[in-house]
Amino acid sequence: MGTRTNLNEEQYVQFAFLSEGQKRLIYSEALEILQYTGVKIYHPAARDVLAAHNCTVQGNRVYIPSQLVRRTLTWIPPVTTIHHWNHSGKLRVELDRTYFGPGPTCPNFIDPRTKERRKYLRQDAADVARVCDALSGIDFVMSLGMISDVTEGLEEVYEFAEMIQNSPKPIIAWCHSRENCRIIHEIAVVMAGSKEQLQHRPNYIFYNEPISPLSCDFNALDKLMYCAEQGIPQIFAPANMGGATVPATHAAHLVVTLAESLTGTVISQLVQPGACIIIGGTQSILDMRHTTFAYGAPELSILSAGLAEMAEYIGLPVFTAAGCSDSKLEDIQAAVEATLSIHSAMLSGATLVHDIGFLESGMTGSLSQLVLSDEIISRARHIVKGVFVTEESMAEEVIHAVGPGGDFRDQEHTRKWKSLRWNSQLGDDGLFEDEAKGNQGMQDMIHKKIHRILETHQGSAKSITQDTKDAIQHILERREEEMAKGQKEPKRSPE
Repeated sequence: MGTRTNLNEEQYVQFAFLSEGQKRLIYSEALEILQYTGVKIYHPAARDVLAAHNCTVQGNRVYIPSQLVRRTLTWIPPVTTIHHWNHSGKLRVELDRTYFGPGPTCPNFIDPRTKERRKYLRQDAADVARVCDALSGIDFVMSLGMISDVTEGLEEVYEFAEMIQNSPKPIIAWCHSRENCRIIHEIAVVMAGSKEQLQHRPNYIFYNEPISPLSCDFNALDKLMYCAEQGIPQIFAPANMGGATVPATHAAHLVVTLAESLTGTVISQLVQPGACIIIGGTQSILDMRHTTFAYGAPELSILSAGLAEMAEYIGLPVFTAAGCSDSKLEDIQAAVEATLSIHSAMLSGATLVHDIGFLESGMTGSLSQLVLSDEIISRARHIVKGVFVTEESMAEEVIHAVGPGGDFRDQEHTRKWKSLRWNSQLGDDGLFEDEAKGNQGMQDMIHKKIHRILETHQGSAKSITQDTKDAIQHILERREEEMAKGQKEPKRSPE
């Protein structure tokens, strides 16, 4: 048999919203905005760094030349690997790989045991991490909430400590101040074993946001520069609402978002050339009826996909959102909105996709929504694999052998290839008559899966030594003492 040419055995499915010409125009416009409109930089040291590289500085307004943006983009590594702290896996943060995880800072949480909507607690951070650890479709960990029962100002520190001790999967951390950024880094060092080990095998990514439109506050820049100095992989990504913090048109929305992300990219590279930085952000529209961020709107998928395409165009990984809903309930609306956004994220090739499990426009975190989305992610990953085409998979000999009117069920070829089929862990795919055999609906299956994980899944927690736990506790206690003495990061207002 001769060798076939031009045969792609496996071709992953993707779609595109933007033509090459449209991407070129959006990128050029973002560079124009940075050079001629400028951005507000509320950090003297950051302004000094930019001024030293031929940026025009007028008060807190900085104009960044397009050639500086283009040059610094070439310094960013194409791949950064983030490791499970127990060496059980890793994420290769690069183009054409897509990873999913929850989001942070929801003030409310649906109690998985009582189903009541209540304030988010410290124990919830541990529970969310354990559920993430048990779900194969969830690749990184965020908390689904904002802890309400610890010292004010230390919520993010306790959150990180709970998450990293309950799942080895990479954490995406956040905080309000450089000081808490340092504390989080200390905990990560303890889990890695040493500063050198953490540098070699980072176990977390830091998430940072500018203030739209086109402003970077002191704390955001302080954290950005700290992470660059320490070699911490980081995300610098705005959360924008079309018609509110950015213009109403999608093209202008992408222009402003890209300009804001590129501002952080330039500063990080000037502080530490070669530092890992990821652009993107959570993008949607303002819900004019309720004045909320529309997490469930189709515009979230459109804008996220457009941003993913722009990131690929300039050669950077991208941080977007999916698996979230505006519904207040774990209902059909929540399932529909999560499905469409997750499938779109897969098809667009976004790199890190967060906010899985959000309800009520980001006000409520839900483990049920997270587990449901894990099932949706599995379906979406199967779909984008497309059709596997080889001589064997086309099965010419089997078709000839069975012939017209035959049956393929007893063929060895069928037994060999049936493992490639996707199977649901939660769906009800039986017949109506199966109800007599104890068939259950998907919501019941989801709740039982959550309870089983929370009751039985220990994951990596059991492998953490007492010395490691004690070291983390010591860091937390020391930070509590600093806070009690008033040694906390001062809040700084715009200059």
